Amino acid sequence: MSEPLDIVILGGGTAGWMAATAFASLIPPNRCRVRLVESEKIGIVGVGEATFPEIRNFNAAVGIDEAEMMRATKAAFKLGIQFVDWGFKGSRYIHPFGVHGPVGMDHIFHHRWLRALRLGLKVDIQDYSFAAQAARDCRFELPETRRSTIDSAYSYAYHFDAGLYALYLRSVAEQRGAIRTEGKVRDIVQDPETGDVRALVLESGETISGDLFIDCSGFRSLLLGKTLGTAWKDWSKWLPCDRAWAVPSARDELSPYTRSTAMEAGWRWRIPLQHRTGNGYVFSSSFISEDEAAGALMRSLETEALGEPRLVKFQTGHRTISWAKNCVAVGLASGFFEPLESTSIYLIQVAIMELVRLLPDKRIDPRLRDEFNQRIDLQYERIRDFLILHYKLTSREDAEIWRYCGAMDVPESLARKIELFRHSAIIERYKDGLFPPTSWLSVLIGQGLIPENYSPLADGMPEERLIAHLEEFRTDIQDRVDEMLPHDRFIDRYCAAETLS
Repeated sequence: MSEPLDIVILGGGTAGWMAATAFASLIPPNRCRVRLVESEKIGIVGVGEATFPEIRNFNAAVGIDEAEMMRATKAAFKLGIQFVDWGFKGSRYIHPFGVHGPVGMDHIFHHRWLRALRLGLKVDIQDYSFAAQAARDCRFELPETRRSTIDSAYSYAYHFDAGLYALYLRSVAEQRGAIRTEGKVRDIVQDPETGDVRALVLESGETISGDLFIDCSGFRSLLLGKTLGTAWKDWSKWLPCDRAWAVPSARDELSPYTRSTAMEAGWRWRIPLQHRTGNGYVFSSSFISEDEAAGALMRSLETEALGEPRLVKFQTGHRTISWAKNCVAVGLASGFFEPLESTSIYLIQVAIMELVRLLPDKRIDPRLRDEFNQRIDLQYERIRDFLILHYKLTSREDAEIWRYCGAMDVPESLARKIELFRHSAIIERYKDGLFPPTSWLSVLIGQGLIPENYSPLADGMPEERLIAHLEEFRTDIQDRVDEMLPHDRFIDRYCAAETLS
């Protein structure tokens, strides 16, 4: 039997401990040994308090109990994201974690709704989404999973304390055999012939050797960027925000959705947890000063601030490759998107799970590396296009950033999607990538793009029956939502944190 693969993870935080937990949980100990190096002297960015439903797949795969995790991280549920003032001032819509219309009908439902609009129906498409209705009413229950019913047409994610999530995963990973080493890296040893990373030398003098190195060093990208010199793709011309102020405030209404409100030079987030509310202002320093942005954020708080705002500087983009030689970058060391659609933890997760599937032996087959890079590139590019859509599809002209974004050229891949929808209400379906057609539909319609045409398949139902069917379905959703528990009461029963200080 061959020697186990020695995996060395540089950096803790969410990325590092998700990686350690996955390797320690999913790979037999005779196949790999896991060691994580981090320093308590180095702070973490701490982004990612809001998640996407795919996080549940990760937690299930590594055997994490949901209620226990939520208690430990003081988490709340998330049914989607509410966007305020994005398409135009006064606009408001929810990007829900669920389909519009009956289960199994999402391919045709919005075409039928568009036909009904032509017939005079004046009902928002969100009224036909169970997740959107429940979110607006601050209701929550776990989805029905045993059969296809009206309350099985949605999923959910979490709002949690990202720092507590990392600590929780650390305890899981260490229980399952991962070894943590405290220390800062002083030097990196490379193979003189291949350039592969061979060892990390700590300030204490300890040398940690490995076969595969996972770079979770955050924006520093100490291994992939600084040591191996992997180039950076800059996407800031399409996503111009480059700063974020973040500040916690006292607990407010425990709404089961993230709120994103467009501002003078970017947008503001609100993320409710059991013990506090997360707030932040993502902005472009080309359109507003740091001090002005901090003041705007603090004036916008709905509850008392629990600290001073903290500034995070960033550039949107990613490394041209995420796996170079024997080093794989995960999380911020690989790339960064502003948290507009809660993609930070998803990108960590997808990199880890792809690496688990493509895990090499001690001698790395370059075909595995190439396949990994191709898959990760695809994820980044599809998320990039979806985020740009929010900025491009606006009719706002009241501030310089919105005039810039409304007029900017966008990637051809996105321009094609917008024009196809504008003409025929067609949304591309793809196997790989985070956002399904219902996500695209939410933003396209929510920000004011009503297609010129719809599928002729929608004409198959008589007019009166179509209108009656839509009204009955909308009423059925509201009746079922009315039966659900308020979100805060469901949390009290299911996963209330022991202490909320």
